[in-house]
Amino acid sequence: MLKDNLAYKNSLALHGKLFHVRCCAHILNLLVQDGLSEIADIIKNVRESVKHLVASESRRLIFSEIAKQLKLPSKKLLLDCGTRWNATYFMLSAALEFKDVFPRYQQRDSSYTYLPSEDDWQKVKEVCSFLEEFNEVTNVISGTEYPTSNLFLHELHSIKKLLDEAHENGNIYMKVMVGKMKCKFDKYWGDCNLLISLSAILDPRNKMKLIEWSFPEIYSEFDSDEHITTVMETLRMLYNEYVDAHKTKSIGSEISSGETQKEGSSCIISGKGKIRGRTQFYSYIRNVDCVIEQPKSELDVYLEEDVHICQDDSNFDALEWWKMNNMKFRILSKMAHDILSIPITTVASESAFSAGGRIIDPHRASLGAETVQVLTCGADWLRAFYSIKRKKKVIWMLKLKFKLTS
Repeated sequence: MLKDNLAYKNSLALHGKLFHVRCCAHILNLLVQDGLSEIADIIKNVRESVKHLVASESRRLIFSEIAKQLKLPSKKLLLDCGTRWNATYFMLSAALEFKDVFPRYQQRDSSYTYLPSEDDWQKVKEVCSFLEEFNEVTNVISGTEYPTSNLFLHELHSIKKLLDEAHENGNIYMKVMVGKMKCKFDKYWGDCNLLISLSAILDPRNKMKLIEWSFPEIYSEFDSDEHITTVMETLRMLYNEYVDAHKTKSIGSEISSGETQKEGSSCIISGKGKIRGRTQFYSYIRNVDCVIEQPKSELDVYLEEDVHICQDDSNFDALEWWKMNNMKFRILSKMAHDILSIPITTVASESAFSAGGRIIDPHRASLGAETVQVLTCGADWLRAFYSIKRKKKVIWMLKLKFKLTS
């Protein structure tokens, strides 16, 4: 209903093709969960083993003592959340480091009956090695301090390549596991993903080169050419919409400026004619792109230029690049600003809600709503200004919070 209402008012670009975007993090979770179902019995044994140990302090002490005797790193076992695949991955990875401890612990605790076999541990090792790349992808698309829509096509290409290699070279159970994941991949990402593709093109480090390089790997050879054509046509259609909107706005500004000059013409005397002439000239400069047809559009100029080679990709900000090149690409920069601001995951918004309990803890429950808002926004702005990650505790920031509270 919302989409229909907005389409009725002509408020949606490309007739609403970019309006509904599936959460990439949720799709990735569904994809990996389908694969993990193939070793559900092994995961259950590991999970029950961890539950058995963490349920009692005496059991943890015995387990820790055996680990020290084997000179294993002082890490802790982790219990997963069944609905999050990466939590299961962390649990399996942590338990794998203590695989030699579990059989020795069983000799001391007869009530422990969930010991995985050596073959089970070998499968866990191969699965964890396979899922390591997926965990890196999750970290990329779950970022909250930078736009992620322009970064995901690289990750999509890596996922498809990883699935194809594992399906071709893996063991029998790995092929079955990866086969389920490939089916889920084709279900959600088998068609052309317009938002992800457009965002990637509007990253000056990629442009159309990334589309031409990655699509043959993600799709079949026949489908890749069709998808590349679709993306290019969609990009030009969207750009033309922004050109039309820009011309309409410029003509409206010109009419408004002309009416203002007409109203004030009676006040202009001969000595002020130069000011009036300069105003008319500025109006001409602002709207010259509506009068004179450029031989090449901004989109063509942008795509024909070489890709931007960045020395440090980790610190590159696509939005900052468009801001710096705003005068060169006046229309295209507006389009890039709108496209790159579309999120491809709901993780950021969900984490904002889940952080409420940590912001308004029992010791500050009596703070007013305005004070809480000041503390939250101030802390976020300071972290962004000084490039400080959320997990780091900074003394001066805490002092500032207490000062604002008092």
